[in-house]
Amino acid sequence: MPFQLPDLLPDQVETLLRTLAIVAGSVLAGWLLKVVVFGALAAYVRREPATLLASSVLRHLRQPSAWFFPVLVVSFVLPLTSLQDRSLEVARRLVETALLTTFAWGLVKTVDVIQDLVQQHYRLADDDNLRVRKLFTQLQFVKKLTVSLIIFVAVALILMSFATVRKIGTGLLTSAGIASVIVGFAAQRSIGNLLAGFQIAFTQPIRLDDVLVVEGEWGRVEEITFTYVVLRIWDERRLVLPLNYFIEKPFQNWTRTASQLLGTVFLYTDYTIPVEAVRAELQRVVAAHPLWDQRVCVLQVTDSKERTIELRCLVSAANSSQAFDLRCAVREQMIAFIQQRYPQCLPKTRTLTEPTDQPFTPGIVED
Repeated sequence: MPFQLPDLLPDQVETLLRTLAIVAGSVLAGWLLKVVVFGALAAYVRREPATLLASSVLRHLRQPSAWFFPVLVVSFVLPLTSLQDRSLEVARRLVETALLTTFAWGLVKTVDVIQDLVQQHYRLADDDNLRVRKLFTQLQFVKKLTVSLIIFVAVALILMSFATVRKIGTGLLTSAGIASVIVGFAAQRSIGNLLAGFQIAFTQPIRLDDVLVVEGEWGRVEEITFTYVVLRIWDERRLVLPLNYFIEKPFQNWTRTASQLLGTVFLYTDYTIPVEAVRAELQRVVAAHPLWDQRVCVLQVTDSKERTIELRCLVSAANSSQAFDLRCAVREQMIAFIQQRYPQCLPKTRTLTEPTDQPFTPGIVED
């Protein structure tokens, strides 16, 4: 007797093929929808290249949409399949999970689009960028917080769609009091850093691109995260400090209210130096230098020691980097001026010997 397939097998194969055809068609329809939408957007960007919104959406949302649109169409047509109740429930859970994941991905990329629009309107590279640095510091912290909330809510919605996880969550809520105390002690430092992040973002003792002197190092604030601050040192090293450091310890902020700065150059010369001539030379050197902002140019005798006097050259510049370069140029040219014009006024050590009228003879005492 030849082997015969069960009567139900052809129905199962037909159901499977119909389901696969519907899903494949839905995926193709979603992909074509994405191609049409972003193709039209790309054509618009090519015609209007200055449109930041369209180009940012095209750059950030193209890849998430390639997954979101097919899954969205599949979720619409899934009830049209001939799957049984149990199989349909499993497929529905999988599609819902994929839909939530791709939707959260798109929301995260939408935050990047909003950031592009803000950065286009406010430029950090401008010279007078104090208000922009304030805004960017808050924007960076709010962006990180928003992305974290999106991911947290998406994961929570995915997990809560399963009955087992809901039961576990109900059980955990009964012991939430004890758990909160334990987590509070365990995450005390992390919570402190998070609160410090809120304080820094809105009270702003530091901002992005601020010039700081921390732990004896000069650098600019490169990044502010939930837990630490990255300082880009002048020699391209990176100094990483916890957020609490800027709440609990003193530091220097050279761009807190303005970027302009005074620079000092000290010269040590002999007492015979003509101070007025050196002062006139300083004014000539600084007036000819492009980094001077025409605010301050002063030379004063600030100290007198046993062998030298101290001349302080005080000059001003638009920011700390220019002030450092201006100080170096002033120091170099003033030293050259003294060497060429008044070499006799360089620091020197004097020795004075006085001759005696009569030679001293040991052993002879005069009455």
